[in-house]
This record gives sequence, structure tokens and C-alpha cells, in this order.
Amino acid sequence: QVQIVESGGGLVQPGGSLRLSCAASGSIFSVTVMGWYRQAPGKQRELVATIRIGGTMNYADSVKGRFTITISRENAKNTVYLQMNSLKPEDTGIYYCNCHESFWNRDYWGQGTQVTVSS
Repeated sequence: QVQIVESGGGLVQPGGSLRLSCAASGSIFSVTVMGWYRQAPGKQRELVATIRIGGTMNYADSVKGRFTITISRENAKNTVYLQMNSLKPEDTGIYYCNCHESFWNRDYWGQGTQVTVSS
């Protein structure tokens, strides 16, 4: 099992910045990809950004150039950060951290953290 703890959401004005953190622990040796997804009211959950344990990153077109995903690996814990700059109202939603095990094709999800971009 993989345990996930998210933090960093909140309310920010358009053009502002937030940083989300996701700490994964437990059976993380089989996790190959970590990332962030979001779900806006009335919409399906969508990919925001992912990063492979080896470092390859992938971004949704809507966040390219504004968001940066990074990963830190130490002490049997993987922590993924999502730096979000130049936030727009359309970035509003619940952001979920994801850990993916490629071999088992299995996903673990965090509880979600609310991001609200509004003036």
C-alpha cells in the first residue's frame, strides 16, 4: 500500500502563485509515475502534470509555461511538488495527487486539496 498526504491548496487571486506538495510513503518501490490531476465543478478529472521517477515530465497544454512539477526522493519517501504560477480562474478545482504502479497498472489517489483562483 501507498500512503499519500497532500498539502498546499488555498485561495489566491488571478496572477498569483501556489505550491502543492504530495508526500508518498509505504510501498513506493513499485511507483513509477507521480502526478497531479484536477477536477473542476461539473467536469471530469483531468491530468495537470506528471513526472516519472526517472525525471521525465508531462504537462497539460493549458498549464505549460505556468506550472512546474518536481520530485524529491529521500528517506523512503517520494515528495512531488507542483509550483503553480500565473494562476487563472479556470485553474480552480480540487487537485488530486496520484501514484501509479506501471507493473501492476494500479493507481493510488490522495484525498484532494482545493485550489480556488478568484478576485
